[in-house]
Amino acid sequence: MASAFINLIVLIPFLTFAIALSKGKGAFLIAGYNTLPDSEKAQYDETAVCKFMGKIMYGICFSIFLWFLSDLLEIPHLFAIGMLLFISLIIFSLVYVNTGNRFKKE
Repeated sequence: MASAFINLIVLIPFLTFAIALSKGKGAFLIAGYNTLPDSEKAQYDETAVCKFMGKIMYGICFSIFLWFLSDLLEIPHLFAIGMLLFISLIIFSLVYVNTGNRFKKE
């Protein structure tokens, strides 16, 4: 039961971060992007990067919420579904961001 509330406590900052990113703000918090030199940052559409990462963060929040429900309701299948969704989102986002020039300015 205690781990259920730990999941809920972890969910809150993730959800806050997702909301900020979905509004196109908070690019300085995205690892990798924030370490680019200003000349390279100028080549990317910062708002598009933020909005994409916001959507990914909402998916991660949903995964964490499934973990919370799994602990709270004692349904282990919800944890498995949440973990599968979490891993799928991470793999999808890595492939999507690193293939093509999706976020480059034209």
